[in-house]
Amino acid sequence: MRHEKAGRLLELARLLASTAEGLTLDEIAERLGVGRRTAERMRDAVRDVFPQLEEVDDPPTRRFRIPAGLDGLFQAPTADELAALHSAGDLFATQGAQGRARALQALEQKVLSATRSAARRRLAPDLEALLQAETIAVQAGPRPFEDEAVLATVREAVKAMQGLSFRYQGGATPGRRRRVTPLGVLFGRSNYLVAAETDAVGPRNWRLDRIFDIALADPPAARPEAFSLQDYADESFGIYHDDTEDVVLRVTPAGAEEAFRWRFHADQTLEPQADGGVLVRFRASGMLELAWHLFTWGAKVKVVAPDVLKRVLLEQIEIARQTHATVSDVAGA
Repeated sequence: MRHEKAGRLLELARLLASTAEGLTLDEIAERLGVGRRTAERMRDAVRDVFPQLEEVDDPPTRRFRIPAGLDGLFQAPTADELAALHSAGDLFATQGAQGRARALQALEQKVLSATRSAARRRLAPDLEALLQAETIAVQAGPRPFEDEAVLATVREAVKAMQGLSFRYQGGATPGRRRRVTPLGVLFGRSNYLVAAETDAVGPRNWRLDRIFDIALADPPAARPEAFSLQDYADESFGIYHDDTEDVVLRVTPAGAEEAFRWRFHADQTLEPQADGGVLVRFRASGMLELAWHLFTWGAKVKVVAPDVLKRVLLEQIEIARQTHATVSDVAGA
């Protein structure tokens, strides 16, 4: 068997060992980027090597899994994988996400402790070289608040399908106790709990750094069946949710190459223009955050629509002009 084919079969075996429910043939084909017939042949080849492969009836189809997992012999990490894990922990730490940083550091230690000593010795030189050659460029911005006790309580509520009760230092009545159904957490420049109050229509965002005196609440809270946290996050350009707009941006030929490598929004479309420019279209809320971002493009981007985004841009320019109009006076003083 050629080396690359053996590697693909081992990849499939790991997939089948990492799932409790198992994978259908269509799911195997999608995960590996192959056709269904190829997926069938790969499944049969894995069964020859791992006879513990199970078939689980899930009408109208079948699922396949390796329930007992794989021996450590097949699970030794690579130096690239360990370096990526280490870097992810460092990135969380530099962003102020100490809880998630410690979780990844603990995972790194578990992976290394489960790796056979001979494999660790082989990995050590390459891993050390990568860790010394790669670092994280720290960018200006807020350090997201991440209180481990608050985050742990939110996660416990989500796992147990419990409600949450907390006081919120924000809104029209700061300090008032709120009772909500937690729907998830948005991590970003600031961290937010996404939750719905019983007397409110739809979810809203609650900044984690303004939540205190948090506790699980009864009765249990049922998550809306149709709600998707990813879809909710994709509605907005950033964090803020307001009216949803159809956005059209015209990128000049000077910025076209960069635009094709850039993601303005998860559902964007790019339309090349005859002059070498690009039209970018997407539907989103959060016009203020989008305006802030567009300033980084300078003259390379022009807003075609909506008019509200044009107004927000001009308002931000005017705020900056008024703020800095007396800079020379201040400097002279």
